[in-house]
Amino acid sequence: MLSGLKSAVFTPELRTRLFFTVGLIIVFRLGAHIPVPGVNPEVVADLIKTGALFGFIDVISGGAFKNFSVFAMSIIPYINASIIMQLLTVVIPHLERLSKEGEEGRKKIVQYTRYGTVILAFMQAIGMTAFLRGALVNPNLFNYLVVAVSLTAGTVLLMWMGERITEKGIGNGISLLIFAGIVSRVPAGGARLLEYLHAGTINILSVVALVVIALVVIAAIVAVNEGQRRIPVQYTKRVVGRKVYGGQSTHLPLRVNTAGVIPVIFASSLLIFPEQVAGWLKGNIVAEWYMQVLHWGSPLHTMIYALLVIGFTYFYTAVIMNPVDVADNIKKYGGFIPGIRPGRPTAEYISKVMSRITLAGGSFLALIAILPGFVLLATRIPNIYFGGTALLIVVGVALETMKQLEAHLLMRSYQGFIK
Repeated sequence: MLSGLKSAVFTPELRTRLFFTVGLIIVFRLGAHIPVPGVNPEVVADLIKTGALFGFIDVISGGAFKNFSVFAMSIIPYINASIIMQLLTVVIPHLERLSKEGEEGRKKIVQYTRYGTVILAFMQAIGMTAFLRGALVNPNLFNYLVVAVSLTAGTVLLMWMGERITEKGIGNGISLLIFAGIVSRVPAGGARLLEYLHAGTINILSVVALVVIALVVIAAIVAVNEGQRRIPVQYTKRVVGRKVYGGQSTHLPLRVNTAGVIPVIFASSLLIFPEQVAGWLKGNIVAEWYMQVLHWGSPLHTMIYALLVIGFTYFYTAVIMNPVDVADNIKKYGGFIPGIRPGRPTAEYISKVMSRITLAGGSFLALIAILPGFVLLATRIPNIYFGGTALLIVVGVALETMKQLEAHLLMRSYQGFIK
């Protein structure tokens, strides 16, 4: 990995991409410390200590929520808009046609997602402002609008920065911003552990247990992310002119975790929104019932969270990989799976295999997502927000970014025929 980074730094184009990515991440971290005007951040900081939900939001936003900066909502509205758009693509025929029109159709869907992000961000900003009205220095209609517009503008700026990183930098911009926010909380988490040690709240064995669990989880995440089910594919010989093509054996790699970290991010974002709404409607019977039964970390909430992660794993895997298209491509180039007839039987076989390995991958993601509760029982360390979900996002994004970096380096390692 270090040699790859060294090679990237000495490659002019990749160096430009890396500096561009790092520059926007620095802007993101600076923006996390620019407070929204008219808000007392100390009240918000006290609110974070009241529940794991706000602590999780603060981790995802890289401390911007605790400071109640212009990036306090992080990129969550964009993720919610992406979820809604992908669901609507399956339901609405017009969007389904756009998704099959190639690059132009994809651009239109991205544009619709941006509009949805602005709408959701403003709605969430209004609700967050109403919920935190006690933190407003001078609560009136004008200040409500100023705070809501500031939060919305911060989310839109993050969306733009993420898209620019994806286009002109290295890696997926949205994922890298979340990655940067989580990693930035590591020093604060380490300082909190030292405070607990000095105060006698925990002992050294708890810290050792936490480190061991983290190392085991990281190793498991790498193993599952890199795990593949290789389906053998045989290509028949074809004679084109005087040349013979095909005749070799290869394999179709099906990843155990095709969806990556997306299902966990989707499920987390989806569950954060109703709890925020319930918090805004204090005194309402339904909202009070929701906060008592389905609050963040409750048994029923944990069960729903795990099921949502598995469901989104199946959904996202089906979106990015179509067994029918894969079977048609294999058939078009004269290939077949030994023992399976080409065409529809091949698609059914691939779909069956994908369903099984996706269940394994989704179950693993769900286990990692609900890991903080078990870590708390094992270590007795309170307020652990840097749990399995954060580790999954950090490791997954790091692996994908390094793969993209290696792909760029591989493309530039060929000197070509003419020097």
